[in-house]
Amino acid sequence: MTKRAILLANLGSPDHPDTQSIRSYLNQFLMDPYVIQQPWWLRRLIVSLFVLPTRPKISAKAYQSIWLNEGSPLIVLSNSLRLALQQKVDMPVAIAMRYGSPSIEHQLLSLTKNSDIDEILFIPLYPHYAESTITTSIEQAKMVIKKYKLSIKLSVIDPFYQQEDYINALVSSAKDYLCQPFDHLVFSYHGLPESHIKKLDKSGSHCLKQDNCCQQESDCHKTCYRHQVLKTTECFINKTGLAKDKYSIAFQSRLGREKWLGPNTEDRLRELARSGAKNVLVICPAFVTDCLETLEEIAIRGQEAFQQAGGEKLTLIPCLNTQEEWIETLASWC
Repeated sequence: MTKRAILLANLGSPDHPDTQSIRSYLNQFLMDPYVIQQPWWLRRLIVSLFVLPTRPKISAKAYQSIWLNEGSPLIVLSNSLRLALQQKVDMPVAIAMRYGSPSIEHQLLSLTKNSDIDEILFIPLYPHYAESTITTSIEQAKMVIKKYKLSIKLSVIDPFYQQEDYINALVSSAKDYLCQPFDHLVFSYHGLPESHIKKLDKSGSHCLKQDNCCQQESDCHKTCYRHQVLKTTECFINKTGLAKDKYSIAFQSRLGREKWLGPNTEDRLRELARSGAKNVLVICPAFVTDCLETLEEIAIRGQEAFQQAGGEKLTLIPCLNTQEEWIETLASWC
């Protein structure tokens, strides 16, 4: 009989909110060829000359503004998620980070050491497909299995951007906020360079070649981040019945000068404020766990941008975190 274990995978966090820790974390993260998709020498040049000299100090202030007594919010909340899921299933559950600690390597070795586990159910905690999140995590797990000659099967959960239980959990997480008066709801998804999407279009003639490419049937949609975030939004709206003029989609967390998916979230928040919106909600479905990108980039910097442009109140709808329906959904996949 197959004995399984569950390994949840998230992006990661620096160990401490100080410049040195963040420099180490950013170096590991940005030198991943799935993140900055350039030759090694150019990636090294970009990271060493244009990111590491200044970004760690700026990021340290951001992390310090949200850091918990127990540590990084992403790590703390991810551990809470693991514990909640462990109570629902009768197999070992571990949480790993693609960058930082605990690493995928460490957790795979811990799960398989002195045990008869022969299958790992690997769940990348990203609803939407991107090489810089899902592919790099899977490849890292495969590398560890090969490196240590582990006799285990790796079974991977597919992107769940339109899976009904996930959508239901997402809607439930926002229900109380949508019942209160608000002017507009912004779906803020993590940004992605357009080149990452075009690269995966084997035809070279579909993705981002026309305005409605994501609405046309195509095999590209299996790996198209933009199509998948639009689909998540569509499913959410179908469940809630929100009017078209009450919501919009934007993308956050840009880095570098390359063209990224747009519009940019802070720009959209300023536009809303200038058009008279006073009370906006922001939901971030690309993240299942609150982290720097939600707690600081949206709830703090986004709030400031919105208010400086004339808005009054920005409310961040928390990520799924340890919401009961979300835990039940994860358990049902196991």
